[in-house]
Amino acid sequence: MNTASAPVYEFAGFRIDTAKRLLTRRDGSVLPLTPRVFETLLYLVEHSGEVLERQRLMDAVWPDAVVEENNLTQNISILRRVLGQERGSNEFIVTAPGRGYRFVPEVKQAENGAALSGTSPRSDQVPQIVEGEPPENLWPQDAAALGRLKLRSLLLAAAGILLLALVGFALWSRQASTPVAAALSTAPEALRISEKSIAVLPFTNLSDEKENAYFAAGLQDDVLSTLSKIRELKVISRTSVMSYEKPEGRNMREIGQALGAANVLEGSVRRAGNRVLVNIQLIDARSDLHIWSERYDRTLADSIGLQGELATQIAAALRAQLAPTEKTNLETRPTENPEAYALYLQGRGQEGAVNRSKANRVAAVQWYTGAIALDPGFALAYARRSIVTSELAYDAGADALRVEARSDAEEALRLSPSLGEAHTALGISLYKSSKDFAAALREFSIAAATSPNEPDILVKMAAVYRRQGRWDEALAASQRAAGLDPRNGDVLIRAANGRALVRDWSGARAGFNRAQNIVPDSAYPEIALAYLEVFQNNDPAAGRKILQSIPAHSNPDGEVSSARWDLAMLQRDYVAAEKILADFTGLNFPNEEAHPKTFHQGRTALARGDVESAERYFRATLPALDGHVREDPGDLDWRASLGLLYAYMQRKDDALREGRRAVEMEPESRNAYHGAFRAAKLALIYALVGEQEHAITLIERLLTTPGPVQWPDYPMSMTLADLRLRWEWDSLRSHPRFQKILAGPEPKTILASTVPVTHEKSIAVLPFANLSGDPENAYFADGVKEE
Repeated sequence: MNTASAPVYEFAGFRIDTAKRLLTRRDGSVLPLTPRVFETLLYLVEHSGEVLERQRLMDAVWPDAVVEENNLTQNISILRRVLGQERGSNEFIVTAPGRGYRFVPEVKQAENGAALSGTSPRSDQVPQIVEGEPPENLWPQDAAALGRLKLRSLLLAAAGILLLALVGFALWSRQASTPVAAALSTAPEALRISEKSIAVLPFTNLSDEKENAYFAAGLQDDVLSTLSKIRELKVISRTSVMSYEKPEGRNMREIGQALGAANVLEGSVRRAGNRVLVNIQLIDARSDLHIWSERYDRTLADSIGLQGELATQIAAALRAQLAPTEKTNLETRPTENPEAYALYLQGRGQEGAVNRSKANRVAAVQWYTGAIALDPGFALAYARRSIVTSELAYDAGADALRVEARSDAEEALRLSPSLGEAHTALGISLYKSSKDFAAALREFSIAAATSPNEPDILVKMAAVYRRQGRWDEALAASQRAAGLDPRNGDVLIRAANGRALVRDWSGARAGFNRAQNIVPDSAYPEIALAYLEVFQNNDPAAGRKILQSIPAHSNPDGEVSSARWDLAMLQRDYVAAEKILADFTGLNFPNEEAHPKTFHQGRTALARGDVESAERYFRATLPALDGHVREDPGDLDWRASLGLLYAYMQRKDDALREGRRAVEMEPESRNAYHGAFRAAKLALIYALVGEQEHAITLIERLLTTPGPVQWPDYPMSMTLADLRLRWEWDSLRSHPRFQKILAGPEPKTILASTVPVTHEKSIAVLPFANLSGDPENAYFADGVKEE
């Protein structure tokens, strides 16, 4: 090339030397670009102000090759990053929707060799650029500069390691006293954001027909669910991203930090008749710069596999490797019927609605039913219908719905034996209806293997683990779910509850504080924090102070009133307790149909010595409890409550009969969580009817057993604070064994189940022996064993 005639271009503080193929800043520093990226910039600069069609640009940059648009998109993204273009800015390169790109700055042609603004290019530091290598990974070739950079990197790395060590030590020293600290102490979330983490924000519905909003929501949900099947990615759950539904005012950096995601996907959907137009863009939330974008204009039939296509391209953009099975799953179309797929997406939109109601669930079932009618082989629709029907059956207690849910799950598995959603559906049926925890866990484990980023599966696995007495695994599953769904109040509360159940008071407090920030309108986290003042600090007065600060509108069903009454009882402030009950106009406190208001009134009267009034209140409570147990003898929680009522009434034989039956019909070996809870009720029954030795023996064991920690108003909650404060345990206070319990520290909770929970088809996989003669192959043997 004749360098004397090679042009030099200047724009907005940058300079392009076409002879040396260099892009420099105003200060003369070189910005390394690969040859193709440089050619892209040069062509844009040479045609500044023009809208350049994508194909025209591709032909200019790759004249000797056929490439996909994704190559051009990545080049544009790199250029925007190098030039420092903020997201949403029109400073340098503007996208012309549906056409191509336009270079905006005014470009001047300078005399060859003239410096930009009086500076000289530092061409001695020009790197040897390799096509395909990201510019940020290139190093200057100058040895001194390289040494300085290496030294600086080493210092930064050392500082980073020191910071992590300090943070880790602070967390360890603060949590080391908790029983699960070693397993659960972690660095702050901000330091652990994965490069391959992604949040899929709600897609904007641009359709003229607003009813297509559910179609857009369903497509977003389908894309998110498909991404969650890629093991190398961390995908934030839909519930956590729904608070960013409105596209206006989105701040990607703040969203990424709040969700713990390095990348954010946003898009819009327009459906008109048989056509679907989808615009997608992937953004680096840390720099707020575009990574990749695409536009899809498809018929409805051609859009069926779009979720898999998108997931594949996003995985490539984030450099996530796809396993062969993952690649096959992403290429599998759920149905070949476009109308059925459209109905299915409507169902997904209803199922994932914010503050999902029974009406949303019923509508989802109807949409899935319509999809199945059009395509009887639509396994995914059967699976989703089963999951929603199980939820409806659980809420209504309807056996017919349980049968329908089981039938749908089995049909989905028959049609597609490897479908993760089908295994989830069957697992829910086995867990909720059959209480076959081992079989349910097998199904959930299969589902989790196909969808490792699905927090709902982890929440269900945690529930099964608790019932099996596998508390370490329950805590780990809950923590993982909270990481994938960081703005889901229900998931955060469940995780915090898990900490409380193993008496990790500090961990529970941190969890409930986090939940309170996410769902400030919910009273439950504050109620839990009030009880932690009792459990951890033996201070019901501090708990009552927290409850007094809860606004009246947060107590529509009496949940706060129940807690206020109970903490007043712990302080033996019976006047305040009676006033709280008098002011509460309802008949039952929330989730306490077995303990109606009359039950609380009877206990208050009995505590202050008014036996006659207490008996009257208890007799008013008895018919409902006794009638329910007669109608449903298998409801063991109500049976245990009936035994407790008999104990307060001093009907000793009846109390012992019902309390023991509740424990014997489903012992802790079959249900560690509820079994321990009912055993704690039996301990209180023993104490109330004068069986001191039996009561203390149970108390000694249950104080180290996970599970029997409940609130509000569970008088048999097994914590040292409860035993010290509640009047119900007064009959034991003169007993030497009980005095010894109260005088000591709270015993450590034993996370391993004290009662073996076995299954006839259970199996232990021992470490495989390495017989290869090469010690290095020990890792190979371990890997085979893990598989």
